[in-house]
Amino acid sequence: MTALSLLPAIDPGSQEVTAVIETPKGSPNKYKFDEKGCFFRLGIVLPKGSYFPYDFGFIPSTRGEDGDPLDVLVLMDDPAPVGCVLTVRLIGAIEAEQREKDGEWERNDRLLAVACKSHLHGHVQDLDGLRPNLLEEIEAFFSYYNSQRGKKFKPLRRVGRSKAGKLVQRGVASFEQRAKQPKQ
Repeated sequence: MTALSLLPAIDPGSQEVTAVIETPKGSPNKYKFDEKGCFFRLGIVLPKGSYFPYDFGFIPSTRGEDGDPLDVLVLMDDPAPVGCVLTVRLIGAIEAEQREKDGEWERNDRLLAVACKSHLHGHVQDLDGLRPNLLEEIEAFFSYYNSQRGKKFKPLRRVGRSKAGKLVQRGVASFEQRAKQPKQ
């Protein structure tokens, strides 16, 4: 484990969440943090004209059902650089399944958050504060992005900030349980 992987997921005082940006808004390049090597690796280059609509990253000290840290899409005024650590406010989540190349389906939710320092999105407290059709656009982007990797993304439902907070708490519990298991 590395320092980025071990940052606290939730600030106990404010209940705000930590996010590490892997892929900046507007980037056609998808980066992924390598926990063992402590570096960011290029994962995929999207076709010309395609790019990430918002900053995308992970919440440290969490584990999702896919075994990776929980994914988070962060709304902010301008792109944050790869590796930037942000304090964010959860506004909801898209609960989803993803079919891997081997044909197996697994849960791979997308948490949605607003950077606490954002001016443009600072007023957004929950999914109802988003402009019309934004969630459809985000779901369409993830469907397209996954198709470029030979996978399928299937949104199941949209949930509010309370349920998103529970997903993070469950991710923290899964991370802590995994950390207690003996190394093989």
